[in-house]
Amino acid sequence: MADPWQDAMDHAVAVARRAGTMVRDAVQNDMKVMLKSSSVDLVTQTDQKVENLIIQSVTEKFPTHRFIGEESVAAGEACLLTDSPTWIIDPVDGTTNFVHGYAFVAVSIGFAVNKQLEFGVVYSCMEDKMYTGRKGRGAFCNGEALQVSDQKEITQSMVATEFGSNRDPEVVDKIFSSMRKVLCLPVHGMRGAGSAALNMCHVAAGSVEVYYETGIHCWDVAAAAVIVAEAGGVLMDVEGGPMDLMSRRVVAANCQVIGERIVKEIDAFSPERDDAAPPEKA
Repeated sequence: MADPWQDAMDHAVAVARRAGTMVRDAVQNDMKVMLKSSSVDLVTQTDQKVENLIIQSVTEKFPTHRFIGEESVAAGEACLLTDSPTWIIDPVDGTTNFVHGYAFVAVSIGFAVNKQLEFGVVYSCMEDKMYTGRKGRGAFCNGEALQVSDQKEITQSMVATEFGSNRDPEVVDKIFSSMRKVLCLPVHGMRGAGSAALNMCHVAAGSVEVYYETGIHCWDVAAAAVIVAEAGGVLMDVEGGPMDLMSRRVVAANCQVIGERIVKEIDAFSPERDDAAPPEKA
């Protein structure tokens, strides 16, 4: 049976590779950094140029498709997922890494139809690793099939998480409390690549058993969610139950047992949803 979205996925892989070349070139040059919401929430001209490249390229080939892009939302566009074919784009996932020359930087392109994720492409630019996942058709890295770890013991597991960009002391306290409880289970170790998409790809590749975070956005996780699921992993909310793409909360685990065990240790909180209605103008 023909795959109706294979052409779109092929295009996503091609444009992600072009975008990755742009990112690598920018690392060699001066990067203009602007603040978004705070001194730790960074955006560069490269983020904006890469998003424009992707949107322009896709629009030329698929003029009726819609977009949710990190920089477009930052500029004031609504973050609403409809039934229309929608590209969910993070042009530079790991912007802080990018600014500091830290190697984990990714272009992330997810694709949803009828509000269901159909495929995901995550290109780790500096490593030249192309992670792909297509619903019902498996997950791959540079053409090699991915499979999550078969570990079922949390005490034998590697856990990934991030500190996020929110420096509110109450939020930071919850983040550290969760990390302390997870670390003292005990687990083998805790890591963070500085990119939600790549943390999730590491789960899919079997090098990390579970990743959790609160405060990420739909464009951080949409593409990698498909890759995790197709590699045999599970996705859930930080309080259990299914992952809600717009909730800004995610647990990506190799199996249900590990995911549910981590959930017990997380001090959950709820950031404003990505699809929250903007405040009414006075």
